[in-house]
Amino acid sequence: MGSAMAGHILRAGYPVVGYDVLAARRRHHVRAGGTAARSAREVVSRAEAVITSLPSASALLAVAAELAGAPRRRRQGSVRPGTVVIETSTLPIATKEKARAQLAAAGVTLLDCPLSGTGAQARAKDLVVYVSGPRAACRRVAPIMAAFARAHYYVGPFGAGSKTKFVANLLVAIHNVAAAEALVLAMKAGLDPALTLQVVADGAGSSRILQLRGPMMARGDYSDVTMKLDVWQKDMTVIAEFARQIGCPTPLFATTAPFYTAALASGRGAEDTGAVCAVLEELAHFRRPRRRRNISPAGSGIILRAK
Repeated sequence: MGSAMAGHILRAGYPVVGYDVLAARRRHHVRAGGTAARSAREVVSRAEAVITSLPSASALLAVAAELAGAPRRRRQGSVRPGTVVIETSTLPIATKEKARAQLAAAGVTLLDCPLSGTGAQARAKDLVVYVSGPRAACRRVAPIMAAFARAHYYVGPFGAGSKTKFVANLLVAIHNVAAAEALVLAMKAGLDPALTLQVVADGAGSSRILQLRGPMMARGDYSDVTMKLDVWQKDMTVIAEFARQIGCPTPLFATTAPFYTAALASGRGAEDTGAVCAVLEELAHFRRPRRRRNISPAGSGIILRAK
């Protein structure tokens, strides 16, 4: 997500200073035309707007602590007055509130701006940003969000962005399993999954998730990852805990959880979440036809009819 966003911001004409814990990512950023920093603290000392895209609550709190401590380390740079941090990760609201308090003490405004979209959508500039926080700060950084996203919506005070993302991801969780269930039914019934997908996706039964993950389910190949199962499990946990805290039943969402857990238990953590389709295939006692090979008349090549 971070590298894709940085690339779009660079192409929009902004200078981008970037930091990643992985040196290879920093080198990639430099090759793309950006400037690599040696730490998150160096980034915040050189930019008026900062975007964080982080994998865990502990990562956000560690970065917030580092950024908040920047003014006390003058030799390594200091926070610019009025710096705005656009926090795009999907994390518990309590974690983001704690990070916001840390940064506010250093004069930094944290915005809660989670993203709707996958890594592939980020590369295609097909993200939607759920923006929340002080309106004035949100307006200041709106041009930057427009540089890397298809759309951005102001949804309310700090925390409303994450709440909106939880709603969106609840639907994704349900639609993903629903798409897998439908395609397994088609395959078990003897239908061509690719043709069925094409036809169904053109009607009322379609969804964005069916269009995105239906092709990989039809192929049975989940290696072209849009969201890793082991990362998605973190999002599932966050949503379930949020719903529990506010006393809202989510029966359909709860029904999907065991399928993701089963996919993880079968060693598919590094695969796309579409791999829940494989779990449903096992429950349906369905075996995909083996690959058929066609040998050309001259015997010069092999064409695989199906993946």
